[in-house]
Amino acid sequence: MRTLGLIGGTGLDEWGASGQEISADTPYGAPSGPIQVYNFEHVRLLFLPRHGRDHQIAPHAVNYRANIWALKQAGATEIIAVNAVGGIRPGLDPGALVLPDQVIDYTWGRQHSYSGGSGSALQHIDFTSPFSSSLMAELISVAGIASIPLIEGGCVGVTQGPRLETAAEIRRLERDGCDVVGMTTMPEVSLAAELGLLYASISMVVNPAAGKGASVIDIDEVERCAAAASEQVRRLLQTMLNGPVQASSDTT
Repeated sequence: MRTLGLIGGTGLDEWGASGQEISADTPYGAPSGPIQVYNFEHVRLLFLPRHGRDHQIAPHAVNYRANIWALKQAGATEIIAVNAVGGIRPGLDPGALVLPDQVIDYTWGRQHSYSGGSGSALQHIDFTSPFSSSLMAELISVAGIASIPLIEGGCVGVTQGPRLETAAEIRRLERDGCDVVGMTTMPEVSLAAELGLLYASISMVVNPAAGKGASVIDIDEVERCAAAASEQVRRLLQTMLNGPVQASSDTT
C-alpha cells in the first residue's frame, strides 16, 4: 500500500473516519499539527494542516522542516501539497488549478534546509526539476477521469507573506517568468527533495495578482474562491484515493 502525504488547509481535512492521529516529535520541533491518518483500499493518506488546525500559523512562521520530517517519519514516500496562489499569467483566472513545474524563491529567513545544522552532514541536491514528473502525470490522468480542468506546467514565485504583494513586485515576478505567486511552496518542495520524497503542488488560483485585476484584491472574495477551488481539489483527490491509479515506480 502506498503512503501519501497531503499538506493543505480547510476543506481538505476530513476524509471519513480517521483511524489514527499522530502527534509527531521531530528533531526540528513540532509540526503545524497532528497528522490525521485515513486508510483507503490502496492508499494510506497522511493529512497535515500546514497552517495549523485553526489556520493560525502565518506562511513565514510555518515549521516546514518539522512538517516534512514528520510526514516521512510517518511513512510517506510522496507528498501532494495544495497551495493558494494569485494569477499572473493571462488566462490563469480565479478558480483555475495549476500544476507548477518550476519555482523561484523570494522568501528570506526561513529554515530552508536540513543541511548544515548541528550534527548534520552537508548535502547538495539536484533541483533542476523541483516537482515530481511521475506524480504530476498521475494527477493529470486523475483530473481527466474526474473531468476537472488542471493546467500542467508553470512557474510559481514564492514570496514571504503574510501580506500580499505590491503591483510593482508582481511586475518584477512577471519579468522573472513567474506565472502564479504564492507563499508556501518554498522551502516545502526543496525540503521534500532533501529527504528523497516525491512532491507535487496543486496551486489554486484564488485571485488575480496585484495589478492584474480590475480593482484592489477583495480578501472576502479570495476566501470564497479558495473554498470553491478546494472543493474541486477535493473531488480530484477523492477520485485518486478511491480509484485504481497506482503510484509510479519512477523516482522523479
